[in-house]
Amino acid sequence: MGARLFAWLAHAYTALGLVAAAAIFWLVVEGGDQAFRLAFLAMLIATVIDATDGWLARRARVSEVLPGFDGRRLDDLIDFQTYTCLPLALLWRADVLPGPWQPWLLVPLVASAYGFCQVHAKTDDHYFLGFPSYWNIVAFYVYVMRMPAAAALALILALSALTFVPTRYLYPSRAGRRALPTNLLGSVWLASVLAILWMWGESPRWLVVGSLAFPAYYMLASWAISFRIWQSR
Repeated sequence: MGARLFAWLAHAYTALGLVAAAAIFWLVVEGGDQAFRLAFLAMLIATVIDATDGWLARRARVSEVLPGFDGRRLDDLIDFQTYTCLPLALLWRADVLPGPWQPWLLVPLVASAYGFCQVHAKTDDHYFLGFPSYWNIVAFYVYVMRMPAAAALALILALSALTFVPTRYLYPSRAGRRALPTNLLGSVWLASVLAILWMWGESPRWLVVGSLAFPAYYMLASWAISFRIWQSR
């Protein structure tokens, strides 16, 4: 009985991502700079839940204790909302792209749907295969840095294309021997994003630019791993 309760609590923790998704949706519909600020905070909370629920699920042995309930489906359902649909909706609501360009936001939506539906979206050696739909992070920096529309569109299309390239990307919660540097840098990044959200319009430029160190590390480390694998083959 105790094991089943623990397993259901682990699933309930994952389901908190749905609460975050509902908050993001409401804030995006409301619109405005302060609403978008809170929406990004809710996206960050959803990301923290997603980064930690797998560890809790493994501790609770959910697949053994509750074989009739698939927590991965619940996780994917929430992630597609909080990592893709809602961040892209925020970019649309914020008019980041000019009106005639806004249909281009369908490209990352379709690319992400393709990525989520791949059987080997997560490899047996614990990597993501193809760009792992971090559109919440893309939306954050495009909005906060007031990126020019042409640069924002180029970035969005380039990352959409990378979804179809079978490159390995770090799985932060299961990064193996790279787990320590990845999670340490990720924690610093999390703190920097919280600081930016706290100060919002008054956050110094160096803090915003400096916080890009972790996304840059993530991408470069992932590409380096893929290059070594390709080279060994």
